[in-house]
Amino acid sequence: MTAGPAAVVDELVGSGRDPGCAVAVVRDGLVEVDHAAGTLDGRRAWTSDTLVLTYSVAKPFAALAVLDAVSEGAVALDDAVASVWPEYGAAGKAGTTVRHLLSHRAGLPSFGDEAATVAYDDRDALVELLAAATPVHEPGAAVAEHALTYGHLLDEVVRRATGEDLAGRFARIASAGGWDLHLRVPEHDLDRVATVEEVVPTWRADYERDPRWGPAMGRPPGLLDPAVLNSARFRRTSFPAVALHASAVALARFYDDVRRPDGLVAQRLGQETWRAFLEPAASGHDLVLDRDVVWTLGFQREEEDSRLEIGMGGAGGCSAWTEPAAGYGAAFVSRGLGRHDRGSEVWQAVRDAYGPPARPGPA
Repeated sequence: MTAGPAAVVDELVGSGRDPGCAVAVVRDGLVEVDHAAGTLDGRRAWTSDTLVLTYSVAKPFAALAVLDAVSEGAVALDDAVASVWPEYGAAGKAGTTVRHLLSHRAGLPSFGDEAATVAYDDRDALVELLAAATPVHEPGAAVAEHALTYGHLLDEVVRRATGEDLAGRFARIASAGGWDLHLRVPEHDLDRVATVEEVVPTWRADYERDPRWGPAMGRPPGLLDPAVLNSARFRRTSFPAVALHASAVALARFYDDVRRPDGLVAQRLGQETWRAFLEPAASGHDLVLDRDVVWTLGFQREEEDSRLEIGMGGAGGCSAWTEPAAGYGAAFVSRGLGRHDRGSEVWQAVRDAYGPPARPGPA
């Protein structure tokens, strides 16, 4: 018999493979699992309201802020980005649409070489670089995860279209949903953020020397450095592609909500935009991930054993997802920066315990 997700988390910490982590499962608004093990900083026990950096688990939440503006009529999915951000039309990008940005088809999967000398919190300089950049492919013609650029592209669209920054808009949405999710950590919450640390000694170096991930994650510098990631300066910075600080149960609550046509997300966005959030928008061999991917306007969709899952994982090993047919939202978060083997074990335990009901056999 496969161990349940809580037991898997206990084993990860007990065996020394993880210094602190949590799993949560929410089904139809009811919390069925909310379990943590280990510490948030080597001393204090991890609790249900511990926040931790989740890297690209952030991306659907950056997208949600844009779709929220779309639902209000501030901008449309097929509007040219340059219609609200004129400078962006340079260097072959005039035909780029908001939909292209959301589905990782804009052709700007990394900041240019110039970003190697730009501070990660110099938002204005990074946005200027994006406006001047030449795409690596014709906008809309290919897919390539916009590892660090995604949030700045979407943030500038939200700012130009609404006058509000993306992290601020998302904070209002999260407050309405009761979700303990933050694209910029409030000052009063800094003390409950977990300290990240490498659990694979070569984790950072592996990214930096990879020909795809080095440029995608290494510019601007510092976003693979635990000393930077653990600083109040970083936690207080809006870097919406990767800087989501979240609890496991808050992520699971969101993913339980977003799958439901009567959920807060669907009601807020309207049915058409909500479906666009979840349904396929682009597919193909992702030039950064180096595998076939189906992107929605914010999530990845994957099928295994004919079971559809919609969600997003992050570079350190965190992940969150919903399995619509089984009717749950789930998340695994950890302060250990490593590969995805730990999360895969938790994912399998959740699938085993909360799979969809068996279909009736033939009469």
